[in-house]
Amino acid sequence: MSQYAALAAEQLRYPDVSVGRALSNDVLMVRGKIFGFLKDDRLVVKLPAPRITGLVEAGAATPFRSGGRIMKEWAAVAAPTAPDGELWRTLLDDARLYVASATPALRRRNRQKGANE
Repeated sequence: MSQYAALAAEQLRYPDVSVGRALSNDVLMVRGKIFGFLKDDRLVVKLPAPRITGLVEAGAATPFRSGGRIMKEWAAVAAPTAPDGELWRTLLDDARLYVASATPALRRRNRQKGANE
């Protein structure tokens, strides 16, 4: 079993987590919202934009592009060198919690705030 498959199986043990299909990939979803998937042997996760910026600046991730544009809350992370996959596990856990906690009203406020800045 691949490292990603093992970690995905762990995620599927949590309530409201399922597998869906999007962006030509099987994706991990919580409450119907995507929080992570494997793309070209890299883990792609959704996290708050400042966290993504920190991961990119630290060299731990690259910005994720979809349709030619950089997605500010998404990053691609190469497979960890440690065999237990602790980095990917932590990122998937954090992404699941982040996406599960975001409500539609909060997302609308954040989009409006960004448009007004």
